[in-house]
Amino acid sequence: MHGQAVVVGVGESEYYKHGRSPDTEFQLACTAIKNAAEDAGLELRQLDGLISYMDDRNSPLRIAAALGFDELSWSATPWAGGGNNSSATLQFADAAVCGGYANYVVGFRSLAQGQFYRLGAGTGVASGGGPPGLGWGLPYGLMTPAQECALHTKRWMHDHGVSQEALANISLACYANAQLNPRAVRYGQALTREDYHASRWIVEPFHLFDCCQENDGAAALIVTTPERAKDLPGKAVPILATAQGLGPEIGANAFQERWFPGMYYGNVGRMIWERAGVKPEDIDVLQLYENFTGPVVMALCEMGYCEPEEVEAFTGDGALEGPNARLPFNTSGGNLAEAYIHGLEMVVEAVRQSRGDSTCQVDDVNLSLAVGGPGYAPGSAVLFGPAS
Repeated sequence: MHGQAVVVGVGESEYYKHGRSPDTEFQLACTAIKNAAEDAGLELRQLDGLISYMDDRNSPLRIAAALGFDELSWSATPWAGGGNNSSATLQFADAAVCGGYANYVVGFRSLAQGQFYRLGAGTGVASGGGPPGLGWGLPYGLMTPAQECALHTKRWMHDHGVSQEALANISLACYANAQLNPRAVRYGQALTREDYHASRWIVEPFHLFDCCQENDGAAALIVTTPERAKDLPGKAVPILATAQGLGPEIGANAFQERWFPGMYYGNVGRMIWERAGVKPEDIDVLQLYENFTGPVVMALCEMGYCEPEEVEAFTGDGALEGPNARLPFNTSGGNLAEAYIHGLEMVVEAVRQSRGDSTCQVDDVNLSLAVGGPGYAPGSAVLFGPAS
């Protein structure tokens, strides 16, 4: 890759609490794509590729017709479930424009949990409609991603002597950074360590503030070649490398000795560092998907940022909070405190950091990394270079 494709536009709808959107999920998707096209300086008819993930409601054909595309030359979706593919959308878009299959490819995700259903609820499993492999735990009450990730996290914390404070550090960093971001749903609602520990248990070791929000909203990014980007008014952000990893499918497979306990991100880290020719310490700012805080601390270790026994100190003392943090992290507030748009809003934030227009802007960003979906396989990551 190494900059053979670039992001030229990003767009979002307004982000709402669960059920508060006045628009349908489809309308939210169209709004985000229109805003991304405006940001890029493109007419909607020029767009000719669409990619999403975990989305079988907002058909590319319907979106292309509604927005007036002249052509739809490329449409795709990564396999496997969850926000683990939020960064993989950029891998597919890069492949499409570099291969000459489309000129301007949109990666998007729209989510209206109020209109449809809450992701991660146990009702689908109870009715027999859940992912294969998850039903084995139904007789024992194991029905949701929160419960499954909690089992992994609790065992991992036990094995490595990690306390609840490591999880609290992640949540507090996201909420602190959201206070700088007026778009964030939790803007103006600061979180203290005392509030964190006093919040109710969802499933141990996850308190309420260890869990991502339920939201309505949409996000989109537009990818093209550097040559086409020269004719556009805004800054182009190069895609330096992407990666997708190996791991088990959700459910019983995740508890095999080969995988358990872990978050399956060691191979994602190896690939992204090898392909980009950089190391974790070279990254200027990191957006790391948090469906729950436990998978975040596990993924930090598996991707090479620190050893498990070091993670509490690595994340503590405000090390992740603000633009001047030791490791600037989830600078928009992430899934926990900005909005849960299935992680694509975090890829948007990674691009904003490269362009220099984040609400929590880090100085002199050369390498901006987004990691999608710790907690489920296959994981994905996308590394952006400086805008030009």
